[in-house]
Amino acid sequence: GCDSSLNLPSQKATDAVDGIFRSLRDIARVRMHMKQFNSIHNPGSNTHQASASYKPLLKQVVEEICNPDRPDPVDIEHMSSGLTDLLKTGFSMFMKVNRPHPGDHPLLIIFMVGGVSVSEVKMVKDLVATHKPGTQVIVLSSVLLTPHSAIELLFAPDRLQPGAHI
Repeated sequence: GCDSSLNLPSQKATDAVDGIFRSLRDIARVRMHMKQFNSIHNPGSNTHQASASYKPLLKQVVEEICNPDRPDPVDIEHMSSGLTDLLKTGFSMFMKVNRPHPGDHPLLIIFMVGGVSVSEVKMVKDLVATHKPGTQVIVLSSVLLTPHSAIELLFAPDRLQPGAHI
């Protein structure tokens, strides 16, 4: 509602920043139930705080899918598509049958709700090419994010229809 930052009242700026942090806390709260992908921040140790690092959620998910050790992923589930996969999934409730792993198929489809940036698409492509060569990857999204649109989404009052009130 302001034409320049010089005319921005401090209360309006404080409300906007509070709204951003409220959104970030909501995102963290939604991910708290996850066992494996509940954080994108590794704080490091008490003696080596310089080793703190950031690992994007999308990178964690793709690395888990492409993991050569192939343990059963905790927060990722393979959606059965054929009769064989459906039978394996059904029998796994009664017997010790390995469920299909999301990385078993030569085609990986990732759909990002809320948007994906060009750099994230390149990261996925590079990770799959490095860890699982020969796998075709398709990245789909509800919107292609730019730096400007990502900031707009943080300020949008209705995130399900972000352009409605901006």
